[in-house]
Amino acid sequence: MKAISLFSGGLDSQLAVCLMKDQGIEVVAVNFVTPFFGADERFSKAARDLGIEYHEIDISKIYMDVLKNPIYGYGKNFNPCIDCHGFMLKNAGDFMQEIGASFLFTGEVLGERPMSQNKSSLNVVEKLSSYKGLVLRPLSAQLLPPTIPEIEGWVDRSKLLDISGRGRSRQMQLADHYGIKDYPTPAGGCLLTQENYSKRLRKLLSIKPEASGDEMEILKLGRHFYIGDDLLLVVGRNHSENERLDKLAVVDDYLLKVVDRPGPLGLIRSFKHSNDVDLGMLAAIVARYSDARELPSAQLSIDRIGSEQTTFVTVTPLQPSEVPPTV
Repeated sequence: MKAISLFSGGLDSQLAVCLMKDQGIEVVAVNFVTPFFGADERFSKAARDLGIEYHEIDISKIYMDVLKNPIYGYGKNFNPCIDCHGFMLKNAGDFMQEIGASFLFTGEVLGERPMSQNKSSLNVVEKLSSYKGLVLRPLSAQLLPPTIPEIEGWVDRSKLLDISGRGRSRQMQLADHYGIKDYPTPAGGCLLTQENYSKRLRKLLSIKPEASGDEMEILKLGRHFYIGDDLLLVVGRNHSENERLDKLAVVDDYLLKVVDRPGPLGLIRSFKHSNDVDLGMLAAIVARYSDARELPSAQLSIDRIGSEQTTFVTVTPLQPSEVPPTV
């Protein structure tokens, strides 16, 4: 008997895998990847440690409609959790059929997240998945109606658990029992639940509703300044972010750097591809965050992606009170 684990790499999903393996189920783990979650080396390592097959499936393009038009709305920030869970289970179910597995299971715990993991929400998620009856939640199964795997005897319901609520004591005991020591915090890693990232994403989509997942990568980096309605300046906060900004630059973006002092890389992106860009003022913002901030002037190099010409501008670094607000 083979089953698909909707695998986040967190403790709950690892424990669900252990419970299924205890019953002789062959587990195939699936982790879905978007610009907002998934694709973490810790997840593949956890799967290796558990001795299970692991697949990462990129759903970035088809996920955008779920993000922009959720049937059940958003959580506290920009997180369409109910629609998202249903969508992932739908795709996991399709993969289940492709490889000849028999059912799906998750690490969800009844009541652990009051809005998205109550009985009503779990029922809605299963309905959205189109695989009603085939979604097993081993950690809380005894508190939920029997599923097809239990009714048909594919798994022994008496060996499943009745965990509920936000407490973690039983999970921690089980982790000790199974020797699981490395797992992410229960808060999860979805950027859509983070207030600052959600503000940036809403702003981007208000300017460019058709923005792709690739264009959203920049939202994870640096300090963001909007000049006017459609001009974005991103200023790196450290060397790693500078390197990533450099790689994310696309044709018509500008890259700015103070010439003779350590400092950040600045990336300018015009969503209307305007040629009327006040580079001097934007350069003065970049200079403010460099080691030239206290100097009367700073020289910056400016490269426009797609052009081989480098220009230079000399500016006075802005004072803190002059820097526009960040997003």
